[in-house]
This record gives sequence, C-alpha cells and structure tokens, in this order.
Amino acid sequence: MRILVTGGCGYIGSELVPLLLEDERVDEIVVLDSLASGSPANLRGCLDETLRFRRGDVREYGDVESAMRGVDSVIHLAAITGAGSTHDRRDETFAINRGGTENVLTAAGKLDVDSVVFASSCNNYGRAASTNIDEETEPDPLNPYAESKVESEGLLTDAMDDYDFDGTALRMSTNYGWAPGVRFNLVVNHFVFRGLTDRPLTVYGDGNNWRPFIHVEDAARAYADAALVPESWPQTVYNVGSNDENYRIAEIAEIVRDELDRELEITYLEDEHPGPSYHVNFDRLGETGFEPEWTLRRGVRQLADRLQRTRTEVLEA
Repeated sequence: MRILVTGGCGYIGSELVPLLLEDERVDEIVVLDSLASGSPANLRGCLDETLRFRRGDVREYGDVESAMRGVDSVIHLAAITGAGSTHDRRDETFAINRGGTENVLTAAGKLDVDSVVFASSCNNYGRAASTNIDEETEPDPLNPYAESKVESEGLLTDAMDDYDFDGTALRMSTNYGWAPGVRFNLVVNHFVFRGLTDRPLTVYGDGNNWRPFIHVEDAARAYADAALVPESWPQTVYNVGSNDENYRIAEIAEIVRDELDRELEITYLEDEHPGPSYHVNFDRLGETGFEPEWTLRRGVRQLADRLQRTRTEVLEA
C-alpha cells in the first residue's frame, strides 16, 4: 500500500509518518509539505527508501496531483491551525484549508485513489449547550478555521458522490503530548511549558468552557487505522477522542499543576473571550474498534519528562 500524507512534517505528521513506516502493510509513504510551519527535522529517523518527500503547496493543484500519482490512500493533514489566530488570517485560512482540500479531492477522483482521510475538528461545534454532542449535532463554527473545516467536510461528501473512493472526516479532539513536531499553542502543552518555567497558568474567562482532548499518538493511530482499514470506518464523519477525556479548561490547569507538583498560580482573565466550548460524545468511534490509549494525566507527565531531559539524553534517545 502507498500512502500520501499532506502536511506530514507537522505535529501529528511527525507521529503519524513513523507509525506508518513501521506497519508491514505500507510499502511507501509520500509526504507533501510546504515547510511553511513544519520542518524536515520532525521526521528524523524516518528518511529511508520507504519515504518520499515532495515539497509543495496544497493550494497548487499541480503540486497535489504530482505527489498523489500512484498512491492508494491519502491522509490530508495540511492546514492552517491555531483556531483563534485565524480571525486575522481568514483569506489565507480558506485558501489553504478549503482550497487545498478541494485540490486533494479533485486529484483523488482523477487518479482513482481508493480512500481519503480528512483531518477535521471538534472545534466545528462552536459553543454548544449540550454535554452530549455527537456527529448528528449541527456544527456552529465560531472562527475561520472551523468554518473552513465544515465547508471542507461538505466538499468531501460531494466528492464521494462524484468519484468512486471511500472518504471519512475525523473530527479530532484537541491534541496534546510529546511528538517531534510538538506545538505549544495548544492549551495542555502551553500550560505544561509555562508550569515548568514557573509562570502562572492563564485561563481565559471563568474556565468553565469544555473541550475534549486526545494525545497526539492516539490521533496518529486513528488516522493510520482509518487509512489502512477504511472498511472499519464506513461513516463519513467520526468524532475522535474519549468520553472520559472531556474537561473544563479550569480543570486542565489544575491537572497540570497537580502532575507537575508545583505551587503554580492559576490566573483568570475574566474579560477575555474563552473561545468555543463543546463536550463531545465518542460512541460512534467505538463502532470502528479503535480506542484511544492515553489519559490526559499520563500525557502531561510524559510531556514534562521529555521537556526536562538533558540535551545529552535527548540526543541519545
């Protein structure tokens, strides 16, 4: 099996690509990345004859089609991320997230790709009053990032009607945890870094807004499973996470303080908008046979451990 991973040098890609390389069902991986935010260094240890790298931009159809030739499955991760920051980058966000997805789907149809796995987000739900949001809940996107993901899901549905390929959108929970391409603009990772440098953990609003969380390793496993065993993921949309891993942001700050075992101050900026709030149900995910393995507390400890290692230990790892 040959798999194309767009955005493979990013946070999730840095965990997904080595996972695919270790799978005996995978003969070759093509990574398409513009390197605008990811780095080849995130794939260190992966550079062998099984991996092909193509530098290109998903906004350029020719780049996408060229990279996709001969592949069986596509995992489309490439996107502008950081939902809050996209308010000031609306045009760029839609050009990459929606326009790039349209290019991927068009090329997949033209080249007779077997399946497309699209990286969507639970951020699509906005601020939902229910604490049992499932895939039938109407999205209510509150930022350009989520808007572009919702529209891209519509493109996927249309493309599956027009072309003969399997497709599924994974509405991913908020990622956290160590990976070679770790990001620190995600709340758990940000809090761990601030805590390790003895700075206050700053919560916007009253901290009562809900978010579901998933370790980046579990996220990578979900993308791999959906691409390698598409028949186990027959629905067009899946929420990806765990029912037990929905937390209020105030709880996240307390968990980080507890696990770091430091006297950290938690400050609340009541005048700041806390952003979306969504408590998500993941029962449909259970039908695939896939189960997340990480808990948030374990992931916080792992990230803290990796960040506290000496330079020598990191180089030897």
